[in-house]
Amino acid sequence: MPQYKVTLTEEEQKELEAHIQKGGKGYRIKHAHILLKLNECAENDEWNYERIMEAYGVCRGTIAGVSKRFVMDGMEAALGRKTQQNRARKVTGEVEAKICMIACSDPPEGRERWTMQMIADQLIQLHIVDYITDSTVCDTMKK
Repeated sequence: MPQYKVTLTEEEQKELEAHIQKGGKGYRIKHAHILLKLNECAENDEWNYERIMEAYGVCRGTIAGVSKRFVMDGMEAALGRKTQQNRARKVTGEVEAKICMIACSDPPEGRERWTMQMIADQLIQLHIVDYITDSTVCDTMKK
């Protein structure tokens, strides 16, 4: 895991210290502390990853992520959380409509009603979705 070198200007240090004093969301304050300890200066020589992990109760990946986001994207990105990739809704309005359409239709022969698993299987058979669980169908039906 490559270590990114954090070099803070005097203005950035003051901004981080003010952010810590002001308070706010806990993770942003913790990230500010981490950045201050990662700063390449003489007074931080004894602060290594292990000591930061122990002092702030974070893992190595958090420290590496904060330093990488600071170097690559700036202070605001480092104070925030990592952006979540692939967080798009799996069940769109169109899929919801198909679920309702199937649930309201006559059940297969020999059945009294549709089960959540049968609806999920039908959605896959009709190539509406590639994969869906019965619990996702149930959550959608609750709406």
